[in-house]
Amino acid sequence: MNKKVLAAFLCVCMVIVTGSLPVSAAKTKKTYKIAIDAGHQGKGNSKTEPIGPGAKMRKPKVAYGTQGVKTKVPESKLTLQIALKLEKELKKRGYDVYMIRRKQNVNISNKQRAIRANKSGADICIRLHADAASANVRGVSVLYPSQQNHYVAKLSKKSKKLSKNILDSYCKSTRFKKRGLSKRDDLTGTNWSKIPVALIEMGFMTNKTEDKQMQKKQTQKKMVDGIANGIDQYFK
Repeated sequence: MNKKVLAAFLCVCMVIVTGSLPVSAAKTKKTYKIAIDAGHQGKGNSKTEPIGPGAKMRKPKVAYGTQGVKTKVPESKLTLQIALKLEKELKKRGYDVYMIRRKQNVNISNKQRAIRANKSGADICIRLHADAASANVRGVSVLYPSQQNHYVAKLSKKSKKLSKNILDSYCKSTRFKKRGLSKRDDLTGTNWSKIPVALIEMGFMTNKTEDKQMQKKQTQKKMVDGIANGIDQYFK
């Protein structure tokens, strides 16, 4: 009897005797897959698309985004910086990762981003963005669909849980001001989703302090750790 046949025979015997597989043969932990969408891109796309399946309302396919008031870094570059670092951190923690984009020179609409995440087999989708307002406004908020959403109401509860976990962990890690959770039902990239989704506004690029902080390596590590910790918490 060769080794492979012997191993199979012993495994069958163990199942008969104990009713279970040996620990080494059993799947003890699911590998979760995370879709990461680095918001915006090198150039916006003002052509429009429906905000949800069957919707009459249309919005630009990809907005241009904001930029750092002090650093002049575009939002699309910041979100990509964090996305690439988050990918590495999540893989270190044992997750599978699907990236919507890896470079600036792409043209992927918000609808297409959601569809790609759906088709990837990801369990959740994290949408990375940064905020803009008057110069004194600062802090972090996370956006999720409400239970009254016409397109993804069934995702609201899980999306809210994911959003809260990320918000709490991110603010704990970065010490940024917590602005809270926000229900949004007009986001194309959310309304075409078939998996729980959270859009984090990581900080205000129109605030000089936060703009400069978000370009520091040590702060970016805290940002990434905070998001990853929130994902860990969600799957516990």
